[in-house]
Amino acid sequence: MSVLVDQDTSVIVQGITGGEGSFHTEQMIDYGTNVVAGAVPGRGGETVQGIPVYNTVEAAVDAHDADASVVFVPPAFAADALFEALDTDLDLVVAITEGIPTQDMAKVYKQLKSADAHLIGPNCPGVITPEAAKLGILPGDIFTEGPIGFISRSGTLTYQIVSNLTERGLGQTTAIGIGGDPIIGTDFVGALELFEADPETEAVVMCGEIGGEDEEEAADYIAEYMDTPVVGFIAGRTAPPGKRMGHAGAIVSGSGTGTAQSKIDALNDAGVPVGATPEQVADYVEEVR
Repeated sequence: MSVLVDQDTSVIVQGITGGEGSFHTEQMIDYGTNVVAGAVPGRGGETVQGIPVYNTVEAAVDAHDADASVVFVPPAFAADALFEALDTDLDLVVAITEGIPTQDMAKVYKQLKSADAHLIGPNCPGVITPEAAKLGILPGDIFTEGPIGFISRSGTLTYQIVSNLTERGLGQTTAIGIGGDPIIGTDFVGALELFEADPETEAVVMCGEIGGEDEEEAADYIAEYMDTPVVGFIAGRTAPPGKRMGHAGAIVSGSGTGTAQSKIDALNDAGVPVGATPEQVADYVEEVR
C-alpha cells in the first residue's frame, strides 16, 4: 500500500506555464503520474505538455475530478495559490515553492485548520509512491517499491538516505518531504500517523535537523502511539547556537531544545535508534524490521 498518493491520484499543477512548473510536469508525467490539468490565472485554454490549463483551481478540479495539486507558484503569489487550492475538494496540496513569507504561511496555516486536506510543504521536494506517482521534484530513479516509509525535512538528505536504502534492497512505500520552513502543513507527527495506519509499512525512517521542536514532539508520539519501528537521522550536529544551517527553520535558539543532541536524546528515549551517518541509518533499518 502507500500513503497520500498512488497510481489512481489525479493531479493538477498550479503554475504549470512557468519554467519550473512546465519542466517538472513533464518529469512527473514521464514517471507515470496522472497529471490531468494545470491552473494559472489568465492562461485558461492553453495547453502545456498536452495538459489543458484552466484559469482557476476550482475549474480544473471540477473538470477532471482531481485529487491533488502541486504548487510551482512564485513566493509572492504562492499563498494565494494555496488559499485557492484549500478552498476546493482536493485531498492533497503539495507546495514546492521556497521563500514564501512567514506571515503569509501563518495565514495559510490558519485556513488549513478548517480545510479537509493534507498540505505538504512549502519548501519541500514533494511526495512519491515508487512505481506509482510522484508529485514534485524528487528524482524518481533512486526510489523503489518496498516496505519502508520515509519522512524528511531535507530534500538533499532524502536523496542520500533513500539511495542507501534502495541499494540495500529496502524499498519504500511512500516518501514524504515535509519541508524545512518554520511553518509547514503536515509535520512529523502527521506523517507518522499516516504510516502507522498503513499495514504494509514495516518501518519508518525519520530524517530531521536542528531547529524547532518537531522531532522532540515526534519522539513523544512514537513512544505513546506507534507500534511500527522508527529509525532516525538528525542533521546539524556541529551547528553553533543561533546559526541558521540551510533551512529557514533550522535555527538553534540556545534554549536547550532544538539542538541535534536534544533531538537525538528524545528519540533514543522513545526507543528510536538514530544513525550517525546515512549508511548507519540503513543498518538500523535492517535490524528493526
